[in-house]
Amino acid sequence: MVLPSADTPLYNHPLPEIEDWLRSKGCQQDASNLHCWQVKEANWEAELCLEVDSLSVRYFGAAERGRDLQRTFKYSLSRQDLDEVVFSGP
Repeated sequence: MVLPSADTPLYNHPLPEIEDWLRSKGCQQDASNLHCWQVKEANWEAELCLEVDSLSVRYFGAAERGRDLQRTFKYSLSRQDLDEVVFSGP
């Protein structure tokens, strides 16, 4: 499957292509919550959830006192923008 250009808003990507993009970034789909994905990088770990109108990202232990840091990004952002803000870490 070929992804739309990186500057295309995520809402213009079919779901299977979004899932392929997440896999290409090293994410693994949660077997019990299929709309959620986990990713582990060297310095951080996160859960990404494909919500109705946004991509929700929870970075584990990234806030003060080891709390989780939650961020939400609208699907109107391009895949390139999301790539940069989500996968650069907290």
